[in-house]
Amino acid sequence: MDEARATRALAGASIAIGNFDGVHLGHRVLVQAARARAGARGAPAGVLTFEPHPVRVLRPALAPPLLTSLPRKLELLAGAGADACLVQPFDLGYAATPAAEFVARDLAGAVGCSEVVVGWDFTAGHERARVDALRPLLARSGIALHVVDPVAEDGLVVSSTKIRELILEGNVEGAALLLARPHDLDGEVVRGAGRGRGLGFATANVATGGLLPANGVYAVRATLGGGTPPAAGAALGGVSNVGVKPTVEADGRVQLEVHLLDFDGRDLYGAAIRVAFLARLREERRFPSLDALRAQIAEDAARARALLAAAPM
Repeated sequence: MDEARATRALAGASIAIGNFDGVHLGHRVLVQAARARAGARGAPAGVLTFEPHPVRVLRPALAPPLLTSLPRKLELLAGAGADACLVQPFDLGYAATPAAEFVARDLAGAVGCSEVVVGWDFTAGHERARVDALRPLLARSGIALHVVDPVAEDGLVVSSTKIRELILEGNVEGAALLLARPHDLDGEVVRGAGRGRGLGFATANVATGGLLPANGVYAVRATLGGGTPPAAGAALGGVSNVGVKPTVEADGRVQLEVHLLDFDGRDLYGAAIRVAFLARLREERRFPSLDALRAQIAEDAARARALLAAAPM
């Protein structure tokens, strides 16, 4: 941790601590609690997170796919109200840090925060100290502890694990409820086989390391240039296929392609793009002919257009 930078930004702050993968509703409550409690004291509110995700270091074989890249996570945390975000590099050496040392060296020493805000299931240090054990350690350094209860939406406890499950099932609408936004991913437009243009529906083939939903067809919004409008450009509606394109390819690999509605047709190769999944239209399937595929794509595009017209920006 860069001690001088952290101290300048967050001395006396309320700090929300966690992994924050997805920056979902529960994470937002943490940041907002830090924001509100810091504001009452005229202090800054910040976030402390870890990179890479600790499970990827401690149990790589069990590491889950991530909902958000680090840049996207930091963007969302800033949008949730964090004045500054501290990213602690996480490796096996750091994992061996006792909770007492984490509190004294990092929170009291490097950051100099006055309060820590964590979720009810938070653990710290190599001994995985829970909040009841963490509270007296913090008190010795003059740091208050505020614990946030589980956050539920429609009776379902919000968690990154549940959101991953929903996305991998193709239930992007359910995931959006728990995220308080559509699931999105960043990528780059790459060259494909050009079959979409031949069918009358040109597509942007997207290379991405983000978490793809289950194979199928989705209504999406895409932002060219990556990032969030207006800085990155206007968001364009589209219809996306995630899958292997069984009608035109044999033994294909899973790919993401997006047909942008009302697009001007300019060359996008190499362009950054952010794709947000609004709704699942249907499963991916093999069609008996290219004409049948073309007719289905037209129907998909019409349904996507109707859904996009009704969806909030």
